[in-house]
Amino acid sequence: MAVNLSRNGPALQEAYVRVVTEKSPTDWALFTYEGNSNDIRVAGTGEGGLEELVEELNSGKVMYAFCRVKDPNSGLPKFVLINWTGEGVNDVRKGACANHVSTMANFLKGAHVTINARAEEDVEPECIMEKVAKASGANYSFHRESSCFQDTGPQAPVGSVYQKTNAISEIKKVGKDSFWAKAEKEEENRRLEEKRRAEEERQRLDEEQRERELQEAARREQRYQEQHGASGPPSRPDEQEPGVPSKSRQEGESVGQQAPHPREIFKQKERAMSTTSISSSQPGESSFASGHKTG
Repeated sequence: MAVNLSRNGPALQEAYVRVVTEKSPTDWALFTYEGNSNDIRVAGTGEGGLEELVEELNSGKVMYAFCRVKDPNSGLPKFVLINWTGEGVNDVRKGACANHVSTMANFLKGAHVTINARAEEDVEPECIMEKVAKASGANYSFHRESSCFQDTGPQAPVGSVYQKTNAISEIKKVGKDSFWAKAEKEEENRRLEEKRRAEEERQRLDEEQRERELQEAARREQRYQEQHGASGPPSRPDEQEPGVPSKSRQEGESVGQQAPHPREIFKQKERAMSTTSISSSQPGESSFASGHKTG
């Protein structure tokens, strides 16, 4: 994963500017990671040069040091970049941070000497200053000896295109633009990643909702089958086959064929008895009348 310089961007930039500013008393800055993340933070700054800086290097961390020193040959300010990987760092972390060296070099621009160090003997101040002297020695000798080769022809003022390098201006032109361009790119990638994760989460929720609806429909169907049996839902009265009486009609007919009420039976018996008594009493009365007349 790429190193992140945007989280603590203003503090990182300020520490770097203080070191490259020639009149600034701060001559070194130390950078490291926040925990096990890839976010770079300022680990410290100081005014004591290489001697003070190397005392701050931690054998259990990966760190990046940027220091301003004075060239032994010319007396001009030179800058040293130290990529420090302590001996106590595990191999996995070493491999991950190895890919960050080029990014940090692009951020900490202007280094004349770069040192990859793992132990204290790699960062001895005397050894570092020897490398600084060797790095500038060839150019220094060339400029010193070039004055021996003079043209014997007419001399005339020659315009020079040389301009003294201004550290702060250089940072604004190169370092700052590169830094913020990278920070913006990382921020854009972060937004795209968040958008992708949000879309995946939405799709997952939609899929869970569909699954719940299908399960609920299956449960409703099962309950319906248990309540009405496997024959399916009952047919409506208007869907029955012709010629087959409906259930209500059959029930009505069966009700009509039931035995009459006891009171109705009693009334029927009374009517039958009264009819019988009337029919039986009529012949007697006629014989009594005829006998009376005869007598």
